[in-house]
Amino acid sequence: MNFLAHIYLSGDSNEIKAGNFIGDYVKGKNFEHYPNLVKKGILLHRHIDSFTDHHPIVQRSKSYLNLKYKRFSGIIVDIFYDHFLALEWAEFSEEPLQEFVNNLYDTLVSHYSILPKKVQEFLPLFIQYNWLESYLTIEGIKDVLSGMSRRTSLPDETQFAIDVLKKNCSSFRADFLDYFPQLMHFVESEHGILISKGQMAKSRE
Repeated sequence: MNFLAHIYLSGDSNEIKAGNFIGDYVKGKNFEHYPNLVKKGILLHRHIDSFTDHHPIVQRSKSYLNLKYKRFSGIIVDIFYDHFLALEWAEFSEEPLQEFVNNLYDTLVSHYSILPKKVQEFLPLFIQYNWLESYLTIEGIKDVLSGMSRRTSLPDETQFAIDVLKKNCSSFRADFLDYFPQLMHFVESEHGILISKGQMAKSRE
């Protein structure tokens, strides 16, 4: 559910962005039915998920949530990391967050015909409630988790998750800032995708 990170890691191709966005909804070899760049985005999504699921820093973040979420802890960490990506956006991109998000919404609407049915069903509300920019606030995170617990098998432990986030905010932020550049390097080196950089990259040059 970390849509913001997945799209950011897709580079400049709208087709790869669309494929990455629908990655969780295209199962098995069904990706073969899509155009090449959309297919690349779907496979990129899977590789990002695999890299993330096995990363020790992510495992550390998940440990704060295992008490209530168990096997679903990774989903919560994904959303928390999107929260910090949104907060630290200028460190990673020169394009303003609002502009980036609006361009994504336009991309998804223009690719509506190739979106899986489940994505077509939730897309209008996803855009209407500006899900991606809602990651900026704790209240926005709470709304996202509450909605997911109603619509999916995610346990209804929203208040627990918010309490954990507030109590361990600095630890989650440090984990994200340590982990995310490693993920960026993986995507660039293994998938040949050029990712737009912000202030963080400039400070390291």
